[in-house]
Amino acid sequence: MKIPDIIIAVDGCSSTGKSTFAKMVAQAFGFLYLDSGAMYRGVTLYAMENGLIGPEGEIDEAALKAVIGGLDLYFGEGGLHLGERCIEKEIRTLEVSSHVSPVSAIGFVREFVDSKLHAFSEGGRVIMDGRDIGTTVFPNAQLKIFMTATDQVRAQRRYDEMIAKGETPTFEEVLANLRERDYIDSHREVSPLTQAPDAFVLDNTEMTLHEELVWIQGLIQGRFGILC
Repeated sequence: MKIPDIIIAVDGCSSTGKSTFAKMVAQAFGFLYLDSGAMYRGVTLYAMENGLIGPEGEIDEAALKAVIGGLDLYFGEGGLHLGERCIEKEIRTLEVSSHVSPVSAIGFVREFVDSKLHAFSEGGRVIMDGRDIGTTVFPNAQLKIFMTATDQVRAQRRYDEMIAKGETPTFEEVLANLRERDYIDSHREVSPLTQAPDAFVLDNTEMTLHEELVWIQGLIQGRFGILC
């Protein structure tokens, strides 16, 4: 069966498993997967490595604005690349997490990432996750999902993920970072995190990945007649 050109937007708070969910759907249905959060993390990592974020977290917005248009960020083998360098591992650290929300709240940063995402998604059949995909980036997406889970469960997932990678945060640090990001993301002036009125809510607090896949299979089959 020919898969129609559609865009699926997946939004939600941090550590709800948006990326894992979206990758799973992309593999099951043959969609292109785009991780908008990785793009913001890439900009943040660049700013950190080039002295554009100060010791107190202050951002040199003028300097960042002057160079952002030339950042060669793209999805390649292994994840996000900056030029010829794969930065997928570096952008997932707690240090980057602690700065990404303020950076992503900057208007010209969001414009840069949005333009990249629109270019990457030309041709449809895309699933994309982030904070404002269904409300700002692709408000006319054919299917919108808003993912949620309790902050304790989300923090535990993030903590387990970081420990598995050899990092040594405390659970309290991860939980505090998550709650801070939630607040910043939902209170920023530009494209705040919010549920689109026409989004389907997926609360995966007590769900397995298999149960999430069964849920989305029924939704996609019902709306588009597509079987994985």
